[in-house]
Amino acid sequence: RVIAPFRKEVIVPACSTLAEALARAAALRPALAERAAATESARRLPGATIAELHGAGLFRLLQPARVGGSELPLDALVEVSAELARACASSAWVLANLASHHWMLGMWPQAAQQEVWGVAGEHADVLIGASLIFPAGRAEACDGGYRLSGRWGFASGIDDCEWVMLGGIVVGDAASEAGLGGEVGEYRLFLLPRSDFTVRDTWQAAGLCGSGSNEVNVTAAQVAAHRTLPLSAAQGGVIAAAHGSAADLAPLYRIPLLPTFGYVIAGVVLGIAQGALDLFVGDGCCRLTSYSGRMMADYPTVHARVAEAAASVDAARRILLGNCADIMADAAGADAPALLEKVRLRRDAAFAAQLCRRAVDVLFDACGGAALYLSHPAQRSLRDMRAACAHITLNWDAAASLYGRVAVGHSGDLPPYER
Repeated sequence: RVIAPFRKEVIVPACSTLAEALARAAALRPALAERAAATESARRLPGATIAELHGAGLFRLLQPARVGGSELPLDALVEVSAELARACASSAWVLANLASHHWMLGMWPQAAQQEVWGVAGEHADVLIGASLIFPAGRAEACDGGYRLSGRWGFASGIDDCEWVMLGGIVVGDAASEAGLGGEVGEYRLFLLPRSDFTVRDTWQAAGLCGSGSNEVNVTAAQVAAHRTLPLSAAQGGVIAAAHGSAADLAPLYRIPLLPTFGYVIAGVVLGIAQGALDLFVGDGCCRLTSYSGRMMADYPTVHARVAEAAASVDAARRILLGNCADIMADAAGADAPALLEKVRLRRDAAFAAQLCRRAVDVLFDACGGAALYLSHPAQRSLRDMRAACAHITLNWDAAASLYGRVAVGHSGDLPPYER
């Protein structure tokens, strides 16, 4: 196994409750804030940040309890990543993504889980990257599995990962050879060790600069069958249980993957907005305005902006946490949620992101010219928010049009990744 030099081969006990996880996250905020500028400059998380996240056990929030993970409900990731994003959005973004891959691996065959985590969880702290962009990869059936090639962008935190999950399409006659009933273009997920992929440094970005969301390259890698998963097996309900292990039938691992992935990263936008509000109320309102010499806190227009931003953040939090409760309740049942419910969940995650984006915009405009300086934290909040909302699962145009299409009855030709 490839162990980064700052890591120790020690398994830190996972958080047993959400309260414990939030306390650990809050304790990390001062150091994350202090390193935020350096994180941007490095274009990846510093080794100290990765080590602290490991030490707090936060990467393992959604990992199965049987391998020593916390196995907390989905809302835990929203709340913990929001807490971290108040200090450093890039750190929270990487945490949210990499923690979610432990959740995703819980949906895979047990042979794959044991290969990554170890039979008894002795490698439970391993980091797994991912890029589920379709159709970035093409696969063909071969003896014992598939041969995969492709290039995948936006693999956040990948430089520190020993495994990666990639989205690909089984093409040509391979679909028939793989026993797919002649279906061409089956969507499938592939799990590869570090030796089977390379990382190309491409992350020169305007926002979430420190997330190291580089490109993964794979050339004709042989992927064993047990290290692949049909996308249909991650659609929620009993079909997911049929492809997982008997030990991992907990509701958390029966959640439909793609319709709910917005909740994996939505905590980051919530935290960015909350952090911007904290900054403005704590520091911005206390400064004197130019020319008049009056305190900013004396202006009624500033009062209105604070109210609008706070209401937006509170509404977004209620939407996200309320829907997380709905997601967990649905997962406790035997059936996957109906298509309209899936697209509603996706719509609401994107809408909550829009509320958070509005909060940051309102506050940034109130900061005046001072916020234009790169040394001012408000400009980082603005850029990070734009970058986070560009993610396909938080993109309002995509989510709104998809919901409207299904709501009016035009859902018959939706591709697999929108179901």
